[in-house]
Amino acid sequence: VLQINRIFKDGIGLGGIFHTAIQVYGNEEWSFGYCENGSGVFSCPPAKNPMYTFRESIVLGKTSCSPRTVNQIARELSREWPGASYELLSRNCNHFCNEFCDKLGVPKLPGLGQSRC
Repeated sequence: VLQINRIFKDGIGLGGIFHTAIQVYGNEEWSFGYCENGSGVFSCPPAKNPMYTFRESIVLGKTSCSPRTVNQIARELSREWPGASYELLSRNCNHFCNEFCDKLGVPKLPGLGQSRC
């Protein structure tokens, strides 16, 4: 990803490729990525995903969902987002995060575009 970021940023001037995740209630962040078997939805401690370098947090708003409801939503999304369904341009972490935001009742990701994952 770092090499691809250099090509996009320096070579053709498009910026970088960013991984996104949704943090709810400060306990963990949720995201989506490719895997051959099972769900592509995963969680980890906020800003601690070993696969990516943390850049920034952006507050999207407050959800009216209880922690229990958030966990139910995450379980539902885990079934709907198998890892093998990952597509770089049409079904990536940004798409997942926007759907999670929609279910949480908060605004979607600001200005990152849909293909930067």
